[in-house]
Amino acid sequence: MRIDVLSLFPSMFTGVFEQSIIGKAQERHLLDIEVTDFRAYSDDVKHHTVDDYPYGGGEGMLLKPQPIFAAMADLEQKQPGPKRVILLDPAGKKFDQSVAADLSASDHLVFICGHYEGYDERIRHLVTDEISLGDYVLTGGELGAMVVIDTTVRLLPGVLGNESSADNDSFSDGLLEHPQYTRPADFNGMQVPPVLTNGNHQLIAQWQEKESLRRTYLRRPDLLQKVTLTEQQQKLLAEVKTEEDAK
Repeated sequence: MRIDVLSLFPSMFTGVFEQSIIGKAQERHLLDIEVTDFRAYSDDVKHHTVDDYPYGGGEGMLLKPQPIFAAMADLEQKQPGPKRVILLDPAGKKFDQSVAADLSASDHLVFICGHYEGYDERIRHLVTDEISLGDYVLTGGELGAMVVIDTTVRLLPGVLGNESSADNDSFSDGLLEHPQYTRPADFNGMQVPPVLTNGNHQLIAQWQEKESLRRTYLRRPDLLQKVTLTEQQQKLLAEVKTEEDAK
């Protein structure tokens, strides 16, 4: 996958993209990322202005269309072909694991990171996807782009050391992930559930599925309205509800 980011603050991405999973993916040539300062494309040769006051009045400044259009034209010339162009915007589709999975199937993603009060509306003509992290406003689109990129990249084949790791993540099947434990089995009197140490993989899998349902039921019951549970899962969820009601 190739990822291009258009930002006024490219140095914000340096540490994030050079470390951990994203850094290793680039070292292994599974991922190619380039961050471009679109201020360099401003037609204001003297001051490199990229923003201006909104027509009709209002607070704050808006990103001008010219630098973004020029940066995109240059990118298209250097990297022709289909692209998903993503605008980080509070009005966009709320980001979740299913959106990340959809993006991970693309060969080339472009992120436009805004600042100031907002965008000139004409910038949206360049965009294929508008994404929001949630119902709040960040200072700029850089942090949002980092989150979307990190979530998407880890779904690419070969990026994670264990190919099944992403399959077991929270939200991968619409539910929260079950509790997990490592050694020691007894830490300050807190015991690992015995079922996890008995070696019976069938019982372990059933326990994990039930505890995934329990955690989702207790912490994010709204998610249960969005998934289709199997007959076995419905039975386990009924047991969970009975157990929790008895507490």
